[in-house]
Amino acid sequence: MSDPEFDRAFEPSHGKAVPAADDVLRVTAPNSGPLTFHGTNSYVVGRETLAVIDPGPEDQSHWHALKTAIGDRPVSHIFVTHTHRDHSPLAARLKAETGAIVVAEGLHRSARPLYTGEVNPLQESSDIEFSPDIAAAHGEIAEGDGWAIETLHTPGHTANHAAFALKGTGIVFSGDHVMAWATSIIAPPDGAMSDFMTSLDMLLERDDRLYLPGHGGAVKEPRKFVRALKTHRRMREQAVLGRVSKGDRLISEMVATIYRDTDPRLHGAAALSVLAHLEDLVGRGAVVTDGPPSITGEYRPG
Repeated sequence: MSDPEFDRAFEPSHGKAVPAADDVLRVTAPNSGPLTFHGTNSYVVGRETLAVIDPGPEDQSHWHALKTAIGDRPVSHIFVTHTHRDHSPLAARLKAETGAIVVAEGLHRSARPLYTGEVNPLQESSDIEFSPDIAAAHGEIAEGDGWAIETLHTPGHTANHAAFALKGTGIVFSGDHVMAWATSIIAPPDGAMSDFMTSLDMLLERDDRLYLPGHGGAVKEPRKFVRALKTHRRMREQAVLGRVSKGDRLISEMVATIYRDTDPRLHGAAALSVLAHLEDLVGRGAVVTDGPPSITGEYRPG
């Protein structure tokens, strides 16, 4: 299966602030891993009074690096793309120290209600204590000192995921929705594949020139890359349908074939993405299962 042209060439420069664009600094947290790549990117926007996007995880070294990047300049706003613990926890600490306004789509929540007996596999990764000062509507603009940032609702990776567009620059801080190094993990019930695809369509209606994501380096041709992501997801959907039609009944069987060339450490995440596709396919009647779609369910052609 062909993939988008992923770019994994990235120097995280842990502990240092590096320029990401005009009046934008990137500080990458040292939380490298199979799902976080080289770590979570925090961004400092502005010259005098600043905005911080995704302050990051509770990590003391990252806190010091972020504070060094800010220096003695005031921070008026903190923007949070979503409430996974590698992105949002330091927002509370930064707000307490600076008095900044915290802006996000809203509280952490699942994309749908949990089924009876279902456990959210990402519950431990969720920052359920996070509470923004402003739950920004899609298209809502927050203005600061020499900058304006527009909230773009992009559910899919999580129900409350948002990207943030730096008005007048063509730059979007895309969080975990679109990243240059890999596809986003869609894991029910935290996220939903149908929401993710709709969010990609929304981005395609825009004419942005650069995405600065939550992990890895910049996406330099956003519309081309987003179109490739859509194609990749549709091909993945067809691969799932193909395995079901060939007699695979369990997600573990599908993952073993579809992701045979993928790092085995990522097979758990891959199983959740297959579940996300199956949940969508069951909703459309293309696949059937007994009861609600689940990671251990059995699936048949619709």
